[in-house]
Amino acid sequence: MLADWTSPTVVHGDCRRSRTTTSPVFMSSPSQRPLRYAVLGAGFAGLSVHSPKELHLQIDIYDEAGIGGGASGVSGGLLHPYSPKVKLLWRGAECWKECLNLVNIAEAALGSEKSNLEVGESGQTFSEFVVRRRGILRPATNMKTLNLLNDNAQNCLSSCRIEAMDKDAARNLVPDICVPLNTAFYMPDAVNIRPQRYLQGLFLACKNLAKEPASGFGEKELYLHQKSISNLLELEGGYDAVIVCVGAKADTLPELSGKLPLRTCRGIIACMELSDNIRDDYPEHGPSILSDAWLAVQGSRSLLIGSTWEWKSRNSSPYVSIDEASKALEELLPKASAIYPGIKNWRFTRARAGLRAMPPLTSNGSLPLLGCIDDLVSENSSCKYWLFGGLGARGLLYHGWLGNLMAQAVLSCNEHIIPSELTSWKNINR
Repeated sequence: MLADWTSPTVVHGDCRRSRTTTSPVFMSSPSQRPLRYAVLGAGFAGLSVHSPKELHLQIDIYDEAGIGGGASGVSGGLLHPYSPKVKLLWRGAECWKECLNLVNIAEAALGSEKSNLEVGESGQTFSEFVVRRRGILRPATNMKTLNLLNDNAQNCLSSCRIEAMDKDAARNLVPDICVPLNTAFYMPDAVNIRPQRYLQGLFLACKNLAKEPASGFGEKELYLHQKSISNLLELEGGYDAVIVCVGAKADTLPELSGKLPLRTCRGIIACMELSDNIRDDYPEHGPSILSDAWLAVQGSRSLLIGSTWEWKSRNSSPYVSIDEASKALEELLPKASAIYPGIKNWRFTRARAGLRAMPPLTSNGSLPLLGCIDDLVSENSSCKYWLFGGLGARGLLYHGWLGNLMAQAVLSCNEHIIPSELTSWKNINR
């Protein structure tokens, strides 16, 4: 969302007067109308796009499911900058730092009494956490993973350490855990985020910013429209720019259908609670667990298990049928119990699902797709169209830093601000 978090320095120009992406034309001034932007999607991408304080902006967010109602709100929320397949993720340090900054902003917004009252209207309880700071533990289950994680541990970020430990040390953290190769890797600084609560916090921070008294350039207007946009050209004429952040639903827009190198993947997570007859809670300071199935700890007696991968699915509904939930449990529980046998004492309560937009694999991993998409929409358009999509399974890590870059590119009409690794899909597409 085009709200101010870090006040990046950009030069704003009127994109309507130039079809290039390199030359802004003039600065906004108090006597001119507000600059109007449409953001399609209220997930990780849509709520992370920042702007400088000095601009007078009107921002319309469109999402029929509301804040965090799509795949972003259903994700596991395990945040760290590493991968089980590669070394430190592409731009992992920058992304990690920026995401922690947004986490602090969301927590601060939700911490105020007024904000809590507003969030309460959506049915959330005030005791729900935004961030659970208990770390993440990953037992090594094969030699390839062991060697890679050892390398990561030796070259880890100072702000997100990786500590190698034997099974005895791992069991001090989680008494019932299995450590097949007698080595586990602990990230004490990694966090577990409740995605929907976090996204609500970001939105509240934006609303609070818009309510602040402004002098001169800095006035902000923010509106959330719980409606779907069936095609991009219906927004023609009303906005200086439109940013498409709708994830897997981008392919349902007629202007983009079949033109984006995205694969869809439906993922199901299972919500589990500790059975009433079991007295031993999950350790108060016990970490979440990464393995073939991840366990995102929600509290001493609740956790999430994920996730399944149903490729080429077109089902974006968050609702899971009884049959679909049963099949998901048949897949997830054996993987989870192989590392955490105690899961047999937990009972299934419900399942949730989201449809992820998975980008193509590159030499830098699976990177999101960013860039100006005027040539895909309409070359005669009077406004500019941009894409921020394909966040895939790493959206939580990538969204903050990339949202900052996206805003700078949109406000300055300069696609070259975006790293070429994120726009190279356009050349391949052509």
